[in-house]
Amino acid sequence: MSAAVETDNSGISVQQARGGMPAHHAAIFIALLAAGLVAPFLLYPVFVMKVLCFALFACAFNLLLGYGGLLSFGHAAYFGGAAYISAHAAKVWGFPPELAILSGTLAAAILGTAIGALAIRRQGIYFAMVTLAFAQMVFFFSLQAPFTGGEDGIQAVPRGMLFGLINLRSDITLYFVVLAIFLGGLLMIYRIIHSPFGQVLKAIRENEPRAISLGYRTNRYKLAVFVLSATLAGLAGSTKAIVFQLASLTDVHWSMSGEVVLMTLIGGMGTVFGPIVGAAVIVTMQNYLATMGAWVTVIQGCIFVICVLLFREGVVGVIARWVKRPL
Repeated sequence: MSAAVETDNSGISVQQARGGMPAHHAAIFIALLAAGLVAPFLLYPVFVMKVLCFALFACAFNLLLGYGGLLSFGHAAYFGGAAYISAHAAKVWGFPPELAILSGTLAAAILGTAIGALAIRRQGIYFAMVTLAFAQMVFFFSLQAPFTGGEDGIQAVPRGMLFGLINLRSDITLYFVVLAIFLGGLLMIYRIIHSPFGQVLKAIRENEPRAISLGYRTNRYKLAVFVLSATLAGLAGSTKAIVFQLASLTDVHWSMSGEVVLMTLIGGMGTVFGPIVGAAVIVTMQNYLATMGAWVTVIQGCIFVICVLLFREGVVGVIARWVKRPL
């Protein structure tokens, strides 16, 4: 039965998946850590924290799309829903930041379980439309619910004291907490991808009927990856709410689901590090081209068209093909 997933498209076997990290992946992680340590002293810390939050969001979405083969148009529900819960827990319930973030993440996991259990009964475009429909339900709930603040959102969310010891009012201090959350989430995603569970996911993505014929209960695997993806998206949303001290309707709007798809495709769907590059590109454009107003969306669309035409595997996917190593 295990022979069906003995190797994946990148040539990584189950036995290799259980072993150590390839040297080039370890080098990339070290480079990310080094860049993360110096980034707040070279760039505006809040901007870099935004990049890290959206990079984690994109990596979580890529786990579902790139490795599970499931296209969701409703991931803003978990990102924004967790942001609202985290903000409410910190401001109204007086939770410290670590518990507020955990509350939002747990809420995203519960929401992902409920939606995923229904959505995985459909495939292809029907699956995508079901996730979009549920995300719109979450959006209208966020608009009408009394605790969300309606169109104003939840503002002035306190950052608080981490573990009662570390004051997060300093941007630099909070930055290193966000960096730790991002790296922890990324390592978790990496471990999921390069585990026997991840190999089964790839087998289901490539040929689900064959995986079923070999005895795998594919719906269980799809639900598991859906919940994991929603949980990690919720972790990103909860962290963003603490960073910006705000949870708003923008976080649950359908356009947020579109943005994370764009980030994943530009960076490289089905690559470990591609969504990070995609998130950095999109967030940088939004930040530095903000004075151009609606033209930012037009430029994003042009870049997307160029990537589809010239870099169909995404930026990192093309680089991986050039160096002939999975990234």
